[in-house]
Amino acid sequence: MNYNTEAFFIEPLHFDDALKLNKLLVSNNERFKRYLPKTLSENRTLEDTKAYIIKRDAIMTSKLEYTYTIKDKTTKNIAGLIIMKDIDWSQKKAEFAYCIGKKYEGKGWMTKSIQATSKFAFQELNLEKLQIISHKTNIASLKVAKKNNFVWQKTLKNEFTPVGQEPIDMELYELTYER
Repeated sequence: MNYNTEAFFIEPLHFDDALKLNKLLVSNNERFKRYLPKTLSENRTLEDTKAYIIKRDAIMTSKLEYTYTIKDKTTKNIAGLIIMKDIDWSQKKAEFAYCIGKKYEGKGWMTKSIQATSKFAFQELNLEKLQIISHKTNIASLKVAKKNNFVWQKTLKNEFTPVGQEPIDMELYELTYER
């Protein structure tokens, strides 16, 4: 999938993105640490990030997950990531995980990115249901879900355990493709 706007573009994560991905994750460590601890732990150094990208590429090739970058058109820096994960081909569903750097928040880029990636998931991958799972205090993430017509389904009790904390409830939002 590739997608372009006047301000940013989306493309699959590539090996030559290692330095820019590492910079995004390290510079936003505080912002991402609660909900993306695994991704952060796999990208502590540039060498870690190179290994992470090689692993992501293999996972994309096997169609188990898809990882996309959101890039600033002017600087070509990585502004954020979208990961389509937990793909269940038999049930035709997947979950989105995403993040955007502090410098790029509030511009609507993630909302447009999820919209474009959802369209790709439905029309090109033939998925029928997409999910966003977020904590109720992650207002920006909930706004992205709602602006893309994802509908709240239920609270998932003790769904996620942040590093060094007790399990927390998460909110499940879904978008169903009507053929």
